[in-house]
Amino acid sequence: MPDLPASHRLRIGRISEPNRIYLITTNTHERIRLFSDFHLGRLVVRQFRIAQHQGLANSLAWVIMPDHFHWIIELKKGSLADLMCQVKSRSTRTVNGATGRKGRLWQESFHDRALRKEDDLVKMARYVVANPLQAGLVERIGDYPLWDAIWV
Repeated sequence: MPDLPASHRLRIGRISEPNRIYLITTNTHERIRLFSDFHLGRLVVRQFRIAQHQGLANSLAWVIMPDHFHWIIELKKGSLADLMCQVKSRSTRTVNGATGRKGRLWQESFHDRALRKEDDLVKMARYVVANPLQAGLVERIGDYPLWDAIWV
């Protein structure tokens, strides 16, 4: 196999299956901590909701951290790459418009993990929403404003 940059290696073997559940993670470009600002994080959440409204994916759980997000989805139509392209490009436009910044907001690629039936989905969701606690941003999960899960 040729020596490819990490962003290209992530794409090798990526399969998008409708009705499969995925954990998706992506970082901001150069790990810029933009989403310490609650209002900017809500602009990303809006893109999750738009994707769901368009029938692309069902959001099961998510957390927006200062420099990345985790999103558990059930893919409904299209590919993971198409879904992420839409969410990332739209959130870039809205965040850049709100802040007056220009240029990239997100790293080029993303990480995905297909969850199997034997995986404990609720356990994975707990891991996702507990990220702010694990990162020391809050003392209680409920104190962090940028997360949600369908089980709550």
